[in-house]
Amino acid sequence: MNLTEKVQQLRAELGRTFPAVDAVFDELAASALSKLTEKGAHAWLKGGKLIGSLGRGAEPMLVFLEEAPEVAHIIGLEGIDRIKDMAYQISRTPNSDAIVPFLQTAACAARRLEDLEQFDHYLDLVSRLMHETTPSVHGIVAMHPSPCLTDFLRSVPSLLQHLSVGGLKNWVDYGIKGYPNDPQGQSDYFALQSVEAQNILQRERHGTLLVDHERLLDLYLKGLWDTETTFHPYSLLFHEIRKPKPYLDKRGIHLPDVYSDLETGDGRVLAGIDRYRALLAHLVAHQRWTSPIIGDNFSPFQRAAAEVFEDIRVDLLAIREWPGLRRLFLAIHPHPTENAVPKDHCGVFHRLSQFSRAMLDPAHGYTDPILLEFISRFHELLDQDADTAEFSRLAIQWVVRSRQDSDRSVHLYLEEVDVDYRDDNRHMWQFIEPEEDELSADTREPEPEEIDDASLPPCHYDEWDYKNQLYRPDWVCLYERLHPGDSAAKIDALLEKHTPLIKRLQNLIDLLKPQNKVRVRFQEEGTELDLDIAIRSLIDYRAGAQPDPRINMSHRTDGRSIAVSLLLDLSVSINEKPPGSQQTILDLSQEAVSLLGWAVQQTGDPLAIGGFHSNSRHEVRYYHLKGYSEPWGDPVKSRLAAMQGNMSTRMGAALRHAGRGLSSQTAEKKLMLILTDGRPHDIDVKDEAYLIHDARMAVQELDTAGIYPYCISLDPDADDYVSDIFGKQYIVIDRAERLPEKLPELFIKLTQ
Repeated sequence: MNLTEKVQQLRAELGRTFPAVDAVFDELAASALSKLTEKGAHAWLKGGKLIGSLGRGAEPMLVFLEEAPEVAHIIGLEGIDRIKDMAYQISRTPNSDAIVPFLQTAACAARRLEDLEQFDHYLDLVSRLMHETTPSVHGIVAMHPSPCLTDFLRSVPSLLQHLSVGGLKNWVDYGIKGYPNDPQGQSDYFALQSVEAQNILQRERHGTLLVDHERLLDLYLKGLWDTETTFHPYSLLFHEIRKPKPYLDKRGIHLPDVYSDLETGDGRVLAGIDRYRALLAHLVAHQRWTSPIIGDNFSPFQRAAAEVFEDIRVDLLAIREWPGLRRLFLAIHPHPTENAVPKDHCGVFHRLSQFSRAMLDPAHGYTDPILLEFISRFHELLDQDADTAEFSRLAIQWVVRSRQDSDRSVHLYLEEVDVDYRDDNRHMWQFIEPEEDELSADTREPEPEEIDDASLPPCHYDEWDYKNQLYRPDWVCLYERLHPGDSAAKIDALLEKHTPLIKRLQNLIDLLKPQNKVRVRFQEEGTELDLDIAIRSLIDYRAGAQPDPRINMSHRTDGRSIAVSLLLDLSVSINEKPPGSQQTILDLSQEAVSLLGWAVQQTGDPLAIGGFHSNSRHEVRYYHLKGYSEPWGDPVKSRLAAMQGNMSTRMGAALRHAGRGLSSQTAEKKLMLILTDGRPHDIDVKDEAYLIHDARMAVQELDTAGIYPYCISLDPDADDYVSDIFGKQYIVIDRAERLPEKLPELFIKLTQ
């Protein structure tokens, strides 16, 4: 019986189901038959019919029919029965919405665990989490779904990427016990959105943590190279498809926060601390011997070859000084098999890996004449103490001499090419024109500009990834500093220009009452005892009369208790003139902020003014223009006079940073005004919706913290996106020239 006949037989056995299933069943059946025996195919079909009868529509059945063959192919035919029974078990509870996420992640869990017993442990965890977090009446009748089961199932691919089943069990146990009566806490924990979840996950990850060995590695660098540097760890947790590589920049060495033990080619296990040692030895060798070269005219393959040649050069120079490094490098370096590349695949990277191995290992065993020729030429250049540029020219010659017809194939052969201890070589290149190499642009993060030494240590903020529905931890690096000053007389001139407006504002400000405390007496419950009333009640009691029980008093605020934070968008677009205006947005903003500062001075409310712009997630700059306790005077005016527009608008991090300062104020009302002229954007973000969703999440965080954010937008097209961020808490000023009048009036209106 051929494949078509088998598919038709399965279709006849299935009968009529959902139209969506009928439309794709032949393709699903053909795929299943390629992985299953005839017995397995019937078990697969039986399971699909059961899932389709659960009353949840076509989607669970479609997902089961697609994913179940992969599960059976990995852990055996029993896997089909396991996931079928688990889906049925979930359907008997109020958690039916979790069936699809469970089925979607079943194949991923099977791939990570690769064992039926381990998979059973995983299913037990799912079952226990479901039953222990599903609310019930008197512990008997479950009425509402678990607040965290679906969140957990969506997090399973990330969790199993970094935890064993035992570690996953400990992590789940902590979430169940740590939030027994907190549905929101459970949801945040199992969705990997809480700090607690990240900390416990870090604790359960097996490997060598950088934070535990940083001092030891500092001493290692001091002893090996007589040098000191700064470590900037990054997490591999949220980079499942393309993991970042270590790199050097002006701030120091960026490296993974954890390294697991590594099995070497000869069967030995290399400890995580030794992987760190090899990485640091290689990176510091780059710092010592690599000189940047112009990379505009290099093709992608030429650049790849030049980087490998430079990696080999610094490795061999390091081995000259410390011969023991050869053994460490070879333990990690793959040993590519000669002539292993299929004829229809591009083998450039495989040949480079062979060349790299041959240079480090005298007993490499390769016989390719071109490879042996360039080994000899490489050693000649090395003996002449040639620099990076000369070795890059040798790499280009190697690309020309070793070129093969299959190198034009779009299929890259990438087996045995990843050298774990090497970096991405971004420090090696300088570009006269913007970089257009798509391969490099996709894999490398933009390098930030040099940060002013006068700035404070950076603050790191999470950023919301709306597609994956989770926070990227410590994703944004924000640098804050005091804004430089200019002539305060410029601001005084602006205030004098608006003298008529100031007089009108003064009348409005006079209507705002000062802050006073008023006693509210005769309270049965209050904040303190009203002594006069208490004594009178005691006398009545002693005289046999009914005493007055209202012996307490409380206080209410009669007046103002308001703290205000003004956040200014200082991106490059504020240097432009809006239509119909002779002034730039920067000029109008300076006038408006000056009037607002004067108005707040009259009311006595604490006011902070900050500005921000960004140059990728690695460099968000936050400038202090005025502090809450700082008086309105010449120092503040001089900073306002020096404002300039530059770079991009990464709004979410700036909102979180300004909100952190405003949260520390003791005022009863906390108002944050955001003045901007465009949508959030940055040079390293291609998805326009990404930063809008992050800014909206930051606004929700401010609301939760008791802060009222309000946006003043000068963008005529702001209606397309500003409501997505701020809801109804915004105003669009179509005529930008009216901003100096509108901003202080808006402040007075919002704080009445």
